[in-house]
Amino acid sequence: MQGTAQTPSQPETGYTPTDRTVPTRSPDRASYDKDLVHSILDEAYVCHLGFVRDGAPVVLPTLYARVGERLYVHGSTGSRPLRAAGQADPGLEVCLTVTHVDGLVLARSAFHHSINYRSVVVHGVAHDVTDPDEKRQALDALVDHVMPGRSADSRPANKKELAATAVLRLDLDEVSAKLRTGGVNDEPEDLTLPHWAGVVPVRRTYGTPLADAGLAPGTELPGYLGAL
Repeated sequence: MQGTAQTPSQPETGYTPTDRTVPTRSPDRASYDKDLVHSILDEAYVCHLGFVRDGAPVVLPTLYARVGERLYVHGSTGSRPLRAAGQADPGLEVCLTVTHVDGLVLARSAFHHSINYRSVVVHGVAHDVTDPDEKRQALDALVDHVMPGRSADSRPANKKELAATAVLRLDLDEVSAKLRTGGVNDEPEDLTLPHWAGVVPVRRTYGTPLADAGLAPGTELPGYLGAL
């Protein structure tokens, strides 16, 4: 049942809630704690970037990385959000989301089926990164976000590759996290029904690294991959 959301108080180490970051449904599941937001962002690889183009909504999946209180989003110089951010003044209004699914909640009734999840929503204005040093640092962060230590173990982008690559910067200012944890919330009258109920945990796992067939002789598996 939906109700009027009350704006939570700002924690000492949190983001300030706004009308856009206070959910109208289950506001008690929202959090503005920076450490929690950072942990959710740092654990994922792909975000969904939403914006409006030619009067219609567009949502694109893309890689991102967090550096302090900024997010950097990777893209091609020919992609729609990167072109729009470069043309817009003072930038491109976006909404960026990240979600983890932690469990499948199977209830006795179809209505109460759910998922356990952790999510972050970021509202703000994205800007095209044009400073060469910031752009290189952002691209290193993007590579290291996918695999920590990888930027130092690969050839840096050359001038041609840098020219073909665009990066968006989005400050973490208007931000919220939302979570669902715990078990089944069945109605009391349904507890005696003969249907299994509970939570199926969902976890991310890594497979054994598969070496490229063209590896140079003597190339060994790096330690950061062996530790997966």
